[in-house]
Amino acid sequence: MPNRLAHETSPYLLQHADNPVDWWPWSEEAFEEARRSGRPVLLSVGYSSCHWCHVMAHESFEDEATADFLNTHFVSVKVDREERPDVDAVYMEAVQAATGQGGWPMTVFLTPDAEPFYFGTYFPPAPRHGMPSFRQVLEGVRGAWTDRRDEVAEVAGKIVQDLAGREISYGGTEAPGEQELAQALLGLTREYDPQRGGFGGAPKFPPSMVIEFLLRHHARTGAEGALQMARDTCERMARGGIYDQLGGGFARYSVDRDWVIPHFEKMLYDNALLCRVYAHLWRATGSDLARRVALETADFMVRELRTEQGGFASALDADSDDGTGRHVEGAYYVWTPEQLREALGDDDAELAARYFGVTEEGTFEEGASVLQLPQRDEVFDAERVASVRGRLLEARAGRPAPGRDDKVVAAWNGLAIAALAETGAYFDRPDLVDAALCAADLLVRVHLDEQARLTRTSKDGRAGVNAGVLEDYGDVAEGFLALASVTGEGVWLDFAGFLLDHVLARFVDEESGALFDTAADAERLIRRPQDPTDNAVPSGWSAATGALLGYAAHTGSEPHRRAAERALGVVKALGPRVPRFIGWGLAVAEALLDGPREIAVVGPALSDEATRALHRTALLGTAPGAVVAAGAAESDEFPLLAGRPLQQGAPAAYVCRNFTCDAPTTDPERLRETLSS
Repeated sequence: MPNRLAHETSPYLLQHADNPVDWWPWSEEAFEEARRSGRPVLLSVGYSSCHWCHVMAHESFEDEATADFLNTHFVSVKVDREERPDVDAVYMEAVQAATGQGGWPMTVFLTPDAEPFYFGTYFPPAPRHGMPSFRQVLEGVRGAWTDRRDEVAEVAGKIVQDLAGREISYGGTEAPGEQELAQALLGLTREYDPQRGGFGGAPKFPPSMVIEFLLRHHARTGAEGALQMARDTCERMARGGIYDQLGGGFARYSVDRDWVIPHFEKMLYDNALLCRVYAHLWRATGSDLARRVALETADFMVRELRTEQGGFASALDADSDDGTGRHVEGAYYVWTPEQLREALGDDDAELAARYFGVTEEGTFEEGASVLQLPQRDEVFDAERVASVRGRLLEARAGRPAPGRDDKVVAAWNGLAIAALAETGAYFDRPDLVDAALCAADLLVRVHLDEQARLTRTSKDGRAGVNAGVLEDYGDVAEGFLALASVTGEGVWLDFAGFLLDHVLARFVDEESGALFDTAADAERLIRRPQDPTDNAVPSGWSAATGALLGYAAHTGSEPHRRAAERALGVVKALGPRVPRFIGWGLAVAEALLDGPREIAVVGPALSDEATRALHRTALLGTAPGAVVAAGAAESDEFPLLAGRPLQQGAPAAYVCRNFTCDAPTTDPERLRETLSS
């Protein structure tokens, strides 16, 4: 019989709806039940494409005896971390403070007042590798709760007190300058892996936001070392197993330093960020590889993650059926030499093995290999390789596909909108711009209420119940600003403004200029989460700061610019010390140092050839964070178009920065030179 999760919209929660565990969603009712019955709360946090979440679910939450014990002695609460990043952040901070590490599944035991007192991540069904079994943990917690409750309450109170005292060092409200950004670049150089690209050791994550900083720093200063790190890292990732050499798109991370063996889940946010990175790398260098990867990644998102309603699903699972009924990580993506022969015949299989680095020993498990593009001296016939790739893709399509998490997350769709809009504009792919417009339309129709407040998630066109957090407002505003620049439709600038007004009113600490991850009127947790560091995605802090700065450049709004400058104080503090973990913040700081530049393109219509040439040149400019407004002369579509006439009847471009404007030009080449100076 289904439990209480059967009515939720989260695919992760729905995966647990038939568990014998009597799960509750995160709700006041769950804690009321804990208080009424005098039981502690088991909080289990995960997400749908998490491999070890599935393992623990199968081993423990589907086990009748374990479920009976839980149902008798605990109130069990299941949370999708992607739906409730605020709940995840607060308790993950407690887990990391107590154990020195964190991860998912996250397992936390709480008092009925939601105060944590015991922590862990994955627990096995039987003791192994020094870990207690999940049943041993449950019995230990029950014993402590029953026999030493005063002690448990004291521990919980101390943990909450300690969390409340963990303040962020903001570095004041002064934005970073040349010195701090140069120190950040030096710090990245020290952590750079010159043999393999990327930063640090294994596991290796795609450093998309750091690469955006490197590209912007190179554009502003001409630093060749910054461009080299960006270019080499992008090439190594694109040639590695972390990139899907058949279908496009990136896996979550590489378990090794060489980008060979991925953790196979594919997340929308990684692919949106990396699609934009490769498009920007092409814009800076003209690299054919960057162009190919940007377009293949965009096509992957549209083909495999787009929902019927026009939004983008959150993720594809790492695991899938290997054809024998077993769910195995990577089964959909890896190949043995024998599987190549079955799909291609002997001659083409031999070529495919050389081209993609498939060996008899295998690079993964059980003799299978992850497809790569190793650097080789051999020259391959392009038509034959294209034929091989097409037939392998067709053969792979016959395999059981990985599961898809169909929920639409506002923030990640904002990232996808920005990536698809720009990629479509750069490479003359109006279908990609249309996909961005459809996703933006879904967010407006389903995720925005009458007061322009955002809902975090939707599924099947139905809004979820959880309020948007700061990253939702920041990333969606960023997507809308990119869409406004590409399409010349000022309504997207208006929508960005509505969202950013909420940021100023509900997320900013007026005294310090700091930003909170949740709104002032959001559900109160044991701590109001606040994290400025960029990890898998831009932090809400960085995302909102970038959008505030872009909106201010479009509109001249002093409150938005001042809020962005004050919020960048944290980048001044953290950039020189931990540049890998504040990459988008550093990229925004580069935009502030460059102006950012304001570009207005006026013409009779965007379909006019001369207007279109100026507009395209403006979009292809590498000046950090530049904003583009395009439309009819004297149009009220964008503030930047006001008072900007045609020049002797011809379309013209106007470029301003720091309250100073260049002479208008009708020549795309002259505009290009202005934007690269």
